[in-house]
This record gives sequence, structure tokens and C-alpha cells, in this order.
Amino acid sequence: MSLSLSYRFARRELRGGLRGFRIFLACLALGVMAIAAVGTVRSSITAGLERESAALLGGDAEVGLTYRFASEEERAWMESIADTVSETVDFRSMLVVTRDTVERGLTQVMAVDSAYPLIGSVTLDPAMPLDTALAGVDGTPGIVVERVLAERMGVVTGDTVRLGTQDFVLTAILAKYPDNAAGGFGLGPRSIVLTRDLANSGLLAAGTLMDTNYRLKLPEGTDLAALEQVAQERFRDTGMRWRDSRDGARGVERFVDRLGSFLVLVGLSGLAVGGVGVSAAVRSYLTGKTEVIATLKTLGATRRVIFQTYFIQIGILTLFGVGLGILMGAMIPLLFAPMIAAQLPIPVEFAVYPRPLIEAGIYGLITAALFTLWPLARSEEVRAATLFRDASDAGTTLPAARYIAITALLIALLIGLAIWFTGTVRLTIWTAGGIAFALGLLVLSAQGVRALARRFRRAARGRPTLRLALASIGAKGGEATSVVLSLGLGLSVLAAVGQIDGNLRAAISDELPDVAPSYFFVDIQPDQIDGFRARLDADPAVKDYEAAPMLRGIVTRINGVKATDVVDHWVVRGDRGLTYGDTPPDGTTVTEGTWWPEGYDGPPQVSFAAEEAAEMGLTLGDEVTVNILGRDITATITSFREVDFSNAGMGFVMTLNPAAIAGAPHSWISTVYAQPEAEAAILRDLANSYPNITAIRVRDAIDQVMVVVAGIAAATRYGALATLVTGFLVLIGAAASGERARVFESAVLKTLGADRRLILRSFALRSVLLGLAAGVVALIAGIAGGWAVTTFVMETSFAPIWSNAVLIVLGGMGTTLLAGLAFALRPLAAKPARVLRARE
Repeated sequence: MSLSLSYRFARRELRGGLRGFRIFLACLALGVMAIAAVGTVRSSITAGLERESAALLGGDAEVGLTYRFASEEERAWMESIADTVSETVDFRSMLVVTRDTVERGLTQVMAVDSAYPLIGSVTLDPAMPLDTALAGVDGTPGIVVERVLAERMGVVTGDTVRLGTQDFVLTAILAKYPDNAAGGFGLGPRSIVLTRDLANSGLLAAGTLMDTNYRLKLPEGTDLAALEQVAQERFRDTGMRWRDSRDGARGVERFVDRLGSFLVLVGLSGLAVGGVGVSAAVRSYLTGKTEVIATLKTLGATRRVIFQTYFIQIGILTLFGVGLGILMGAMIPLLFAPMIAAQLPIPVEFAVYPRPLIEAGIYGLITAALFTLWPLARSEEVRAATLFRDASDAGTTLPAARYIAITALLIALLIGLAIWFTGTVRLTIWTAGGIAFALGLLVLSAQGVRALARRFRRAARGRPTLRLALASIGAKGGEATSVVLSLGLGLSVLAAVGQIDGNLRAAISDELPDVAPSYFFVDIQPDQIDGFRARLDADPAVKDYEAAPMLRGIVTRINGVKATDVVDHWVVRGDRGLTYGDTPPDGTTVTEGTWWPEGYDGPPQVSFAAEEAAEMGLTLGDEVTVNILGRDITATITSFREVDFSNAGMGFVMTLNPAAIAGAPHSWISTVYAQPEAEAAILRDLANSYPNITAIRVRDAIDQVMVVVAGIAAATRYGALATLVTGFLVLIGAAASGERARVFESAVLKTLGADRRLILRSFALRSVLLGLAAGVVALIAGIAGGWAVTTFVMETSFAPIWSNAVLIVLGGMGTTLLAGLAFALRPLAAKPARVLRARE
């Protein structure tokens, strides 16, 4: 009976329209929209990757090998299960152009056979088949390169270029190729040549850092899972890597999923800001309904009827707001699909995906319930006697215990669902803790701002504008709390992102080049290392250099158990560089255990990087099996040592005793630290003497990393801006709800002799001071968050980015000033007599 009666009351009150709920709906819809849009884009990318998985992989399945080509047995097995097999070799080299001076540029070379590509097609400019382009001109083999490399080297079609000791003619620009699962990211632009044309180049010598991939076109209906199991069992000890079209773009998909989860959590921050606006709107609405509630109670309405009446109203409006947000979140990615697709180097399949929309709806419903429960609970506390008083009786400070318990359950449910939906336990908990910390800090800060305003008001005698502004800020029930909360959280997210981005950029582009080497040289053959060292030793501009033998191997087993079953760590996810040495390299710190004696030729021993070993749970005496060139080597961990990967120098996770890998084909790598003005001469001399050597300029690699960092930071800023826009809407709502009080305040001041200029200055100064307070608090929270992430997650040094800090503070002041002045016109135009008479 009470529920039906409450529904009748709620339906009648809703006939009055949405007046007072526009901000409520806008905040809720915007927060849900942001989460739904991010989820839709993420699902669109995932669907595109799944659709084009085989094309991105280059075949239905792929067998990968490091440092070597397939053996006759391996090749025969692949040909027995596949309709077609295509072999590609991937490695880095230097593209050389000879004019008046010799120019060199790093390129990622893919050497292919005549069957390439198995799936998809290569797009060239001018348009022609790939085999025609690679056939070359007048006996000189052809090469195609990406446009960025051609423009960087200043070459056009018809020009002659060189790889190693082999000349090629540039026949076309590489516009698009199918097996681009990395989305185009690499240390050098792509070049494609025929493998057979590299026979005399000197680039595919034993020990060259290369990956050989065999793409398989399988018969229709092949059971990929069963085939993978056969491959793993048959070639378990050869270092073979298997991938197939079920996860052709595994790395890209993992990155997109994690970035999407992070942006959803940023969207939840925006929804939390919207929740502040939702709560304020409900509180303001119920304050206006005080007399109605008191009348209903006078006529016999129970607490339950009152609560249910307004719960039903808010529930209906919540469903409308969430539905509107879901609709906008689904439509906006579709409307901007061409623009988004043009900016992404990977396939995207835009459509309406139910799961991200359902997730966004659930987030919206729980957040709305969380932020409206306490204001609704207060409606029960309104007494019938309020009709005979000129104020509402707000009752107790906190609602009944049952509402506090329900609030706690809703918070736990929201965090639990966020963990389930995003799959990131640690990040979700940190985000939830950060939001709670920021909200708590902002509430306390708002109280502190009010207390300071009351304290300094007395000191402002003789300054009427300042005194009026401080009096308003310090007044009970004023706008301080709503302004600091609504604007502060959005600015806090922006400030944290700015601090993290600025410190990461500084660490990569400013600090790293100071400690990083000038060049990495790879593919130095053992018979070249002495001449290589002699050139560097004779150059006074070379400050230092390091050189070490290098092989690549895959950690296949730990203590006899498959490594990926023991631990999920980057060390076991692919092939890793390793070296050997009779003695620890100069500067090596052995943290535990002992190094093998010089000349040791007993059972294999390995020294492992201490930090990585701790992360993997390894201890002294554990056995690690590494597959090198198809041969399993099981070594006992006899020491741990410090390895610093943060300075872009030379670092190996594993170092073995020399006898363990004696005779294995390998090359050397070197890092060279030189004066900037000497870098060009060093590169020229070494490249002329050893054309097979590849030089990687560290500053160029840093630039590539910076592009990725900038893209991630931009995506995060967009999410933070959505939070700030929501905060601005909440701010407008607060200004609008306080307009009636400002009208009365203006009327009283005019009666006491204040003119419009004084009142306007008072309103403006009040807004600026509140914005300053919100900006400063947000800056403190943002710097604290940035410091925590930079120090504990990225493990790098932190220094406040003051340019970002100034923008945050100015942004807070400007935003509140705009919102305050937008609602100052009506109070300034108010007629004192009319306003005061209406309050009698």
C-alpha cells in the first residue's frame, strides 16, 4: 500500500517538469557517456584486431625463431601441415645513400620470399605488385621503404641505396603492409627486400640479431589449439615460438585493453565529480520541498512513504540520465569513427557493443545511488512542525545507521565491479583510494577555507569588497564546500597527469640523454671486435664504451617446470639478451652468492639480475633452462647482481659462464659514450669499415618513445578534461542554486548604501578566492599523486612541474570567476523593496 501511494505522489510531483534537475541529469549523463565512449572505442579496436588477426599476423599461424633459420626437419613439418609457407627475416640495419657525402639511416628490414604476403596485400606508391617492385631494374634488386624513411634520407624512386654491401634501387614507397601487428612502432621505419638479394650483403651472418618468422596458410577448418599443442610437444626444446590468428595482435590488444581500463578508471573519477553535483542537486531539490514534506507528515504520511516518494522520483530521473549517457556514449564514437580510425594505425570496427554500455550503466546507477542516499535519508528527518517555523529542521548530522551500512556496501560493490570489469586489481584499488583521499582532502580543505575566511574577515576592516567576499565564503551553508569539491577533483586529476607526464618527459628527454650512450652498435662479428675497439681507443672524443658478446635465448623452464606456468613476468614472455664472462664486468655489484672462478668449465652457472629474480621468486640454487639456437642449457643460479636498465646502457638479465655456451654463433654489441660533435665521424668510420654493423642512435630511440608517451598522456588528459567539464557543470549548479541567496544579499547591501560596482567586485572576488583555494588544494593533491606514481610505480626522480602548477591555479580561478559572474546579473538587477517585501 505504501509503495503504490508513494508512486502516486512521485508521479504527480514529476509532472512539474525537470526544473532543478538539469544539472543532475547533465552530471550523470556526462559521466556515464565518458565511460561508455571509452569502452566502445576499446571494444571497437578489439573487434578490429580480431577481425584482421590473420592479416596482422601475416598468416593463419606463425612459427618464430631467433638467430637462425628453420632446420630441415622443422621446415618439412611446417610444409606438411600448411598449404603454403612464407619465410620472412626481420632485423635492423643501416640504409646508406651515397651523394657528395654519405648518409645513413636506421631501418627495420623485412626480407621476404616470393610467397609473401600470404594474407592481405601490400600497397605501394606508385601502385604496382610487390614482386614487380622487388624485381628491381637492370639487374639491381629492388627495395621499398616507408615514406618517412625516404623523406628523411632525401631519396626518390629510381635512386640507388645500399644495405650492408649490397646495392638496391628504390622502386616504390611502402604505404601499407598487412603483417603490421605492432601498429607501426619500431626504432626505424620499415624496408622490404627479397631474402635472396641479401646473400652478398654480409647482413645475415651467424650470430646476427634477427628474427625468422614462418607464416602458414592452413587448410580450412584446422584446429589451431590442437596444432599448437603438437608444435609445442614436437619442438619444445628448439626455442620455437607459436602464434596463430586467435591472438595475432596479442601485444597491441593487451596494451589497448590496459590503456582502456585506465581511462575507464579516469572516467570513474569524472563520475565521482558528477556524483557531487547529483548530491547537491538532490539536496537543493529536497530543501525546496521541505514544506511539502512537512504537509504530508501533518496529513499522516509515514517516514517510509516520504522516503519512497522521493526515492522513486530520483530513481526515474537516474534511469533517464543513465540512459541518456549510454545513448551519447554509443553514438559519439560512431559519429567520429572516420576521424578516430584515421588516427589509429590498427584496424577498428565501430559498432554498438552492449558490454561497455552495460558496464557504464551499472557504474552510473551505483554512483547515483551512492550520492543520493544520504540526501534522501535526510528527507525522513523533516518534521511537521517545520510548517510553523521559518527554517527547516535538518535533524541529525548523519543519517540512520542502516543508510551508512548501505553506503558502505555500495562502495564495496562499486570497487568490486570495477576490478571485475577492468581486470586490474591494484590499479583499481589505488584509483579508488586516490579518489577517496582527494574527496576527503577537498572536504577538509573547504572547511579550512571557511575557517580562514572567518578569521581574516576581521582583519579586512576598511576594505569592504574583501570583507564582503570573506564573509560570504565563511558563512555556514555557503558555496565554499560545493565549489572546492566540484572543481578541485577535476583539477586534481589534471594536475596529477601533468606532473606525471612532465616528470616522465624530463626523465626520458632531459635526464636520460645525459647518462645514456650516444650509440648502440649491434651485429659486430667476433672477428671485427678488435678493430672496432681500436678505432674507439684511438679517439679522444670517446669518453667511454662498453662491449660484450651477446646471444638471445628463451627461458623455457624454471626448476624443470614450464617457465610461463611458474611466473608471468616479462623475462619469460619472449627471447632475452644474455652474455657470458669469466669475471664480473667493471662496476658490477654482486648482491648475493659468488661468481664462478676464472676458467671454470663445470656444469653451467648463471648470474641473474637481482631485482628481476626477486620479482620472479628465484633463489640461489634454482635452475633456469634457456633455449639458445635450439639447444637447451640448464644453468644453476649462483649469484644475483644489480642491473640498471634505467640509463639506456648495457644490461643483461642473465650472464653465463663462458664454457656453458662455448661455440655458439653470436655477435657483439657495444655502447659508445662520445662528445656530440664526434658522433658523426665515429659512425662514418665504423660503418665504412664494417658495413654489416648497425648503429642505433639513442636520441632517435628516445624520440620514438616520446611519441608514445605523448599519445598516452593526451588520451589521459582527455579523460581528465571530461572530469573537469563535469566539475564545471557542478559549479554552475552550485552557482545557480545560490542565486536566490545572492539576490537577497544584494538587496540588503543596496538598502545599506552599497552600489552595484561594490557588489559586483564582491561577487567576483569571492569567486576568484574560491577558485584560488580549489586550485591550490588540487595542486597539492596532484603533486602528491604525481610524486607517488613517479616514485613508486615508475621508480624515477620527481620534481614539481611549476608551469603546470600555475596553469592549474589560474584555471581554477578563471573557471569559478566565469561561473560566478554568469549568475551575478539577476542579483545586481534586484529591487531591494520587492525582494525584502517578499521575505516578510
